[in-house]
Amino acid sequence: MKAARRRKLKKSQFGLPGKRKYPMPDKAHAVNAKARAKQQRKRGKLSKTAYDKIVRKADRVIRRSKSSKKKREA
Repeated sequence: MKAARRRKLKKSQFGLPGKRKYPMPDKAHAVNAKARAKQQRKRGKLSKTAYDKIVRKADRVIRRSKSSKKKREA
């Protein structure tokens, strides 16, 4: 994601909004954020609390994209 697009994202679209880390504007970015968070957790660079927060947020974004896809198909 380019810096200009990242700057335009709302704070609420990040896994860690206070630090503006792990952007999740769509399903693909949410899946990627989960993977990156898992890597950082494994390396000891991310706390369990922060990791859990990112995963919860990503799961919400993924679920939301699935439900909007079903609405479009109906």
